[in-house]
Amino acid sequence: MTTSDGLHLPAGTAASGPYVLDVGPTPGPTPGPGPGRPGWAHTALRVVRLEPGATHTFDTGDTEWIMLPLHGACTVQIDDTMFRIQGRESVFAQVSDFAYAPRDARVQIASGAGGRFALAGAKCERRLPARYGPAPEVPVEERGSGSCARRVRNFAAADTFDCDRLIAVEVITPGGNWSSYPPHKHDEHLPGEESELEEIYYFEIEDGGLGYQRVFPSREGGADVLAEVRTGDVVLVPDGWHGPSIAQPGHAMYYLNVMAGPGATREWRIRFHPDHAGGYQ
Repeated sequence: MTTSDGLHLPAGTAASGPYVLDVGPTPGPTPGPGPGRPGWAHTALRVVRLEPGATHTFDTGDTEWIMLPLHGACTVQIDDTMFRIQGRESVFAQVSDFAYAPRDARVQIASGAGGRFALAGAKCERRLPARYGPAPEVPVEERGSGSCARRVRNFAAADTFDCDRLIAVEVITPGGNWSSYPPHKHDEHLPGEESELEEIYYFEIEDGGLGYQRVFPSREGGADVLAEVRTGDVVLVPDGWHGPSIAQPGHAMYYLNVMAGPGATREWRIRFHPDHAGGYQ
């Protein structure tokens, strides 16, 4: 088991204040480490657990956010606009609806029955309108085949939901299958070929199972991770080839991907590793 320092965050190790998970850049004019992650500059992910009847309020600052239920329903008030989010029983049950909050706004999340809610964010420049994302409008893609088949929920992919910088998708990998395969990368700006994007992987594994995540260097000194992951774990991908993500037989794997980068255009362009490019995609 190998890990670059600070890139595999087991459940509970990145808790902060009201959040059971809090990953993101340090505020300020010069991007700082976030909690122990040097150079992390663009993406953020928080998970808040609300008891029945509880609320959570925060200011978006210079970051756009999507509020995505992992478990439970809620209301989301963004300044003077209220959205009712039906949510879901679990990430394995179904696609969820969600709410988008722009930068420079105040947000309150309230849940009568309680639940867990992911806040996926990216530092941004434009202030877009607050919006509701209905579950039936989320494009669902069946990607790969055989032992590399998985289901991708493109709720905030670059070409499906308008954000300034944020790109976010969910992936369900059946037990025993590989996903994020072939290994691929997006750590250089090559017009028309590759985007420069940081990425966060947040994992949940069905019925107490486990999975594995591989990240390996695309350049000297780059990210190098082989992590056993369980529910609540995070793997950060600042650079490098990433994949496969491997699900334990009998235990489906869920991961939430959050991406953003410095490029002028919001796009997801990847390059496959040349030694694996003939594999299932």
